[in-house]
Amino acid sequence: MKSNLILIITTTLTALIAGLFYGYSCSVNIGLGKLNDTEYLTAMQSINKEIQNPLFFLSFMGTLILLPISTFIYYQSNKTVFYLLLLASLIYAIAVFGVTAFGNVPLNQALENFNIKTSTIEQITNQRLQFEVLWNRLHAIRTIASIASLVIIVIACIEVRKI
Repeated sequence: MKSNLILIITTTLTALIAGLFYGYSCSVNIGLGKLNDTEYLTAMQSINKEIQNPLFFLSFMGTLILLPISTFIYYQSNKTVFYLLLLASLIYAIAVFGVTAFGNVPLNQALENFNIKTSTIEQITNQRLQFEVLWNRLHAIRTIASIASLVIIVIACIEVRKI
């Protein structure tokens, strides 16, 4: 019963992250893409600061921690669930957390250090070009990966129900 509760919490946190990334892809990126260069960079600087909050970290890091714990819990009792959760853990750790930590975050930090007010129009345009395409590509990877992790976890939950 305790293992089921942990799996439910893990599934919920993963769903929250997948939903955040999906929603961002379907709305925020599209809206930001329509802004001029200065507005875009200013908005991204603001968003990148605000995303660093306890609710985001709870779901983002909670998934990273609880997925392996859930995987371990099912190691002895159900090999199918174990392997599904192991796959979901690896996808999340590498393609969601890893891409964020080693791709999106360094781009965010570089953008944070960019002074829009003292930059020329050409510098602003170049900064957006260096940032936007790569950031969106990395975001797409982590969005797809978080959705894939969620689907695999849901399949694992269905397998648990069969026991």
